[in-house]
Amino acid sequence: MSTTTLARRGSIVDQFIPATLITNVLLVVVGAAFVGALAQISWTVPGLPAPFTGQTLGVLVVGGTLGARRAVSAMALYAVAGLAGMPWFAAQTHGWNAGTKPLFGYIIGFMVAGVVMGYLSNKGTDRTVSGAIGMFVLGELAIYAVGVTWLSLDLHHTLSWGITYGMVPYLVWDIAKAVVAGSLLPLAWRLLPDQNS
Repeated sequence: MSTTTLARRGSIVDQFIPATLITNVLLVVVGAAFVGALAQISWTVPGLPAPFTGQTLGVLVVGGTLGARRAVSAMALYAVAGLAGMPWFAAQTHGWNAGTKPLFGYIIGFMVAGVVMGYLSNKGTDRTVSGAIGMFVLGELAIYAVGVTWLSLDLHHTLSWGITYGMVPYLVWDIAKAVVAGSLLPLAWRLLPDQNS
């Protein structure tokens, strides 16, 4: 990796698209829609409270590519629009009901992950494979920290129960997503044209 790539500031999107009000709004909408689309890759396993989805991959990619402010805004839009009736929570669910309420902590965790991912990408953590994978794993942990706590409280279980049923079964799937995304993001940085040429 060139020293030019390491020296560049901001998220990868900032290298291609000038930050104006219009482009920021469009990126926020696209980020929310991207998460909503990946949330439709969804399947349930009997006995587990949450579905397996592609949703968190979308959250981490949005956080890692858009930067903290746009990522948090995109996740806030995703949450508010989903509560208002946009059917883009997992498996086309929406609203505040018995199906979404226990899992809403994960969606709040998406905003926390957006801050973590955006902050770390602005610091250049996404420029190397090891840094990017570590960044994606931290983003996953941020989602779990809020989601598992909320799930446990909402269903009146212990935190230990929440970890056992709301985190452990999903770890392999989420680590795989972190490895895939964490490997591709540094590749995207390497493909940027050299600023000195």
